[in-house]
Amino acid sequence: MARTTKITGVLWILLAAGGLHAADADDANDGFVPLFDGKTLTGWNTTGNWIVEEDGIVTLHPREGEHGWQRYDAYLTTARKYKDFVLDLEFKIGPKGNSGVFCRVGDPKSQVKTGFEVQILDTHGKPNPGNHDCGGVIGTAAPSKNMAKPAGEWNRYIITCQGNLLKVELNGEQIIDLELDKSAIKDRPLEGHIGFQDEAKKVSYRNVRIKELK
Repeated sequence: MARTTKITGVLWILLAAGGLHAADADDANDGFVPLFDGKTLTGWNTTGNWIVEEDGIVTLHPREGEHGWQRYDAYLTTARKYKDFVLDLEFKIGPKGNSGVFCRVGDPKSQVKTGFEVQILDTHGKPNPGNHDCGGVIGTAAPSKNMAKPAGEWNRYIITCQGNLLKVELNGEQIIDLELDKSAIKDRPLEGHIGFQDEAKKVSYRNVRIKELK
């Protein structure tokens, strides 16, 4: 009986280890790759005061005297372009915080006019959010519901761009399902840079990863 119990225990350990390895393999094969190396801003361009902090969190610490959103070179922008992809990230802002995720930016010197922005704004609890509220596509589409968490908490975006289709999930809920060719931004590029807006307000990003679609 003792021998049988011992063998059974060993089998359970082996099966558990196999399960762990399988889970690791699934994670490795899900197609996502990190957009930050966890230590530097290699692969990104900016003149803003973006800092890589503990655990690979990337935080904007606005410099004294900086204000407004029209300092395009201060945005944190990928060096390369992306076409069809799933962008998965987490962000955190403070009270009255403001930032944004730019996608398919044709010209990094003109993000607002050559890409589109998925808004990040402290609008938790606001009824009937508009396209300038958190989760909205600026000037284009309002989120179907307000899924923004309170200031100081981490939120998660999953943004899918595939051809003329744009889908946005915020904290596990799909809030945008848009046909770009039938929208106010129908003439924007279908390939471009990814960027994070510098609104001169502190914002943090983590676990930023992308899966390119074919």
